[in-house]
Amino acid sequence: MSQNPSSPWIKSTCAYCGVGCGIEAKPQRDGTLSVRGDNDHPANWGKLCSKGMALGETVTTTGRLLQPHIAGNQCDWSQAIATVANQFTKTIAEHGPDSVAFYLSGQLLTEDYYVANKLMKGFIGSGNVDTNSRLCMSSSVAGHKRAFGNDSVPGCYQDLESADAIVLVGSNLAWCHPILFQRIKQAKQQHPNKKLIIIDPRATASSADADLHLAIKPGSDVLLFNGLFKYLHDHGHTNSDYINQHTQGFAANLASVADLGDLQALSQQLQISQADLLTFYQTFANTDKVTTLYSQGVNQSSQGTDKVNSIINCHLITAKVGRSGANPFSITGQPNAMGGREVGGLANTLAAHLEFNNDKHQQLVSEFWQTDNLATRPGLKAVEMFDAIAKGKIKAVWIMATNPAVSLPDSDFIQQALAQCPFVVVSDCIANTDTGKLADVQLPAQGWSEKSGTVTNSERRISRQRRLTVSPGEARPDWWIITEVAKKMGFAQAFSYRHEADIFREYAALTAAAHRAFNTDLNLSGLAEINDHQYSNMPPQQWPVTHLQTEVSHQHLLSDGQFYTANGKANIIPVRHIPSPQAVTKRYPLLLNNGRIRDQWHTMTRTGLSVTLSSHQAEPLLLINPADAASYHLTEGMIAQINSHQSQRAVMMRVSLSNQVSPGQVFAPIHWNNSNSAAAKIATLGQSITDPVSGQPEMKHTPVAITPFVSRSQAILISRQPLVFANLPDSPEYWIQQTIAGGYRYMMASSVDVAALCENLRQLQPQSSSAQQSMQQSEQQVRFIMTDQQRIEFAFTCATDLDVSQYDWFSLLLTQTSTAPEKLQQSLSSVLSDQPQGELCHGKIVCACKQVGINQIHDAIADQQLSDVAGISRCTQAGTGCGSCVSELQQILAEQHSKVSAY
Repeated sequence: MSQNPSSPWIKSTCAYCGVGCGIEAKPQRDGTLSVRGDNDHPANWGKLCSKGMALGETVTTTGRLLQPHIAGNQCDWSQAIATVANQFTKTIAEHGPDSVAFYLSGQLLTEDYYVANKLMKGFIGSGNVDTNSRLCMSSSVAGHKRAFGNDSVPGCYQDLESADAIVLVGSNLAWCHPILFQRIKQAKQQHPNKKLIIIDPRATASSADADLHLAIKPGSDVLLFNGLFKYLHDHGHTNSDYINQHTQGFAANLASVADLGDLQALSQQLQISQADLLTFYQTFANTDKVTTLYSQGVNQSSQGTDKVNSIINCHLITAKVGRSGANPFSITGQPNAMGGREVGGLANTLAAHLEFNNDKHQQLVSEFWQTDNLATRPGLKAVEMFDAIAKGKIKAVWIMATNPAVSLPDSDFIQQALAQCPFVVVSDCIANTDTGKLADVQLPAQGWSEKSGTVTNSERRISRQRRLTVSPGEARPDWWIITEVAKKMGFAQAFSYRHEADIFREYAALTAAAHRAFNTDLNLSGLAEINDHQYSNMPPQQWPVTHLQTEVSHQHLLSDGQFYTANGKANIIPVRHIPSPQAVTKRYPLLLNNGRIRDQWHTMTRTGLSVTLSSHQAEPLLLINPADAASYHLTEGMIAQINSHQSQRAVMMRVSLSNQVSPGQVFAPIHWNNSNSAAAKIATLGQSITDPVSGQPEMKHTPVAITPFVSRSQAILISRQPLVFANLPDSPEYWIQQTIAGGYRYMMASSVDVAALCENLRQLQPQSSSAQQSMQQSEQQVRFIMTDQQRIEFAFTCATDLDVSQYDWFSLLLTQTSTAPEKLQQSLSSVLSDQPQGELCHGKIVCACKQVGINQIHDAIADQQLSDVAGISRCTQAGTGCGSCVSELQQILAEQHSKVSAY
């Protein structure tokens, strides 16, 4: 599995979720990057999802931050480093170390994370270094620490194959971690008796393949698992020997669940059927090997930590911990959320799973780092940190590889806080993020494919992320930027690293020292003395690592029943269901859930560059139950205005009627922001309500009100260059930018009439003396196209009302050039006649991996009389890539058959 110097393919790791898939990449002569799955990597065994397969498309200089900037003006690195170091030093001297902060990211490599944490906690002397993993997995961390004594994830991905029942809680794994879901599906095909139970208020692509879907009342997870705890006890399904020998707290939690009532009462509270509830409880009770996977639906809650412990409690009392196929298993959201947790990226930990509340832990870190200025108390967690910025307590903040102006709740408040902060530094590879626009200093960091270091995935497996391409402009590694600032601040001796391998060895040595002294679970002693060559060629390593692993390891933690508590026993934590403080009201009667969609990632600064990934869902869609839509006078394709108690202005999204959400609930994607939309940033609606233990904000339980946006005109527009709407006299209230082949497509809705919107759009067309223009115009519709040098440069159709679902063909217009005159003529005719011709008729892309359009699928079903998804795949190749579109193919098949039956 080690790197083969003679191979043109370079082994590395995917840039996205916590699955940590291995990839192989090959730079091409034309500057592009070919990417394929690594057949040797145990996370994915060669498979990749649509996002992983499209990684090569995201390696581009488009939108890149290429030089350092101070106050918007380009400068050199020495000036930028000096400015950051001097301003932080001055702020600390005048206001103390707690007046500064770092906000980090699960997109950083472990080496970057380590030196940032070391600088802030070890030498500046403040705990104010936190990470966007606070929004992702901090409730899991807190739950693990309360139950196990350490942030121990006992499971392995191999549990997905060896478990006899898999319980998936609060995760649309099929879209958010597709490779793991494909492993589950394959395992179920090989072992048909394996059960998959989905617990999620919303029907998803994951629940489509479930044996049982429990659409519980939002936020009621503790109630569900406390009921399971009581059922296991009442029906004699607990393991008394394990409880007595290896746990404590059983009686206390039994008392806390005593008043839950019978199954009928519990099912009514959970808003599911008694039969389904009993099926779940009996399956868990009667199955020896149960793995419970959970993610953001559990963690992003005001009771997230209690939810985690309610799950762990049920595993502890049945001895389903630390065994193959039998574990509670937290699935991380980001590629290095786990690595950040290990090195102390969270404000309430030190490093190497050592804690502030232990004087001996503090002493070991202080002596290891050779500092007398180690922070002695936790710093501010993410939401607290930005509150402190708003209040003027934090006067200098350095934000690295993340976009909190989009991702944190109440994001308008976050923007205002950063706007008034005296000194904001942003290290990023992208120039114009919502956060970067607020920076006093912007530092160009390397992006994925340019970085070199390590990441740790959800099963504790450390993988190398290797440099694949050269860095554009003046981009530098994050660890280098941090250490140069540290040197300038006077800490050169502690930050004199030559190479990322130096940092990794130091970190591994710290874990070894911590393990020797305190028997911590995190132990990388076997990697503390590897040489540069061994580091460069290091195959994936699953910790604990006592020697360099040359074969694939599948280790479970806690398998001996010994835990990292004072007496070695696991804590069964008494928890009670507490309703969210965010309750629906007459004014805000609907409950907003949010999450990822299949082919996009976080704030789209990377995936938004990919034509392939942008082709599946061009706009953010608000899923709403048809009954609610009728109540609020909304129809399919309308623009909805969404308001909350917190929002200063409405969020606007297109309506999609869906029975996936129950009445009283709506769902919206998290990805769109002020850089690619007029008003689709969903985080503006959320309140900064956090879990009292973990500090993780509640992101999926926001009461909202919804009203129609009544437009007088709508438009679809394509352009080779990105457009700026802000300077228009009547900027459209609603617009969305989509990356397409050759440029961008825009969907718009406006309160001005067709003539006024058309005039506005004409102002955006590029200026050229050789351009040719054509226009078809009526009172209710205007169609315009501009060509230059025998290729389309700019085109739009504007009307009082447009069905955007009929205009996917617009995304292909910029690919039609003079090299194929007949295609160019077809495109001109298509725009002016408002009817797609030739290749423009494929329709919306359903399968991103194979770029198969819906019209192709419809034609295959009809022509070949297909009756199953396997037939669609055979005829069109759709669904033969990552498989995450299979549920959509099933839906298309069912809809087409129902239309035929109705006819």
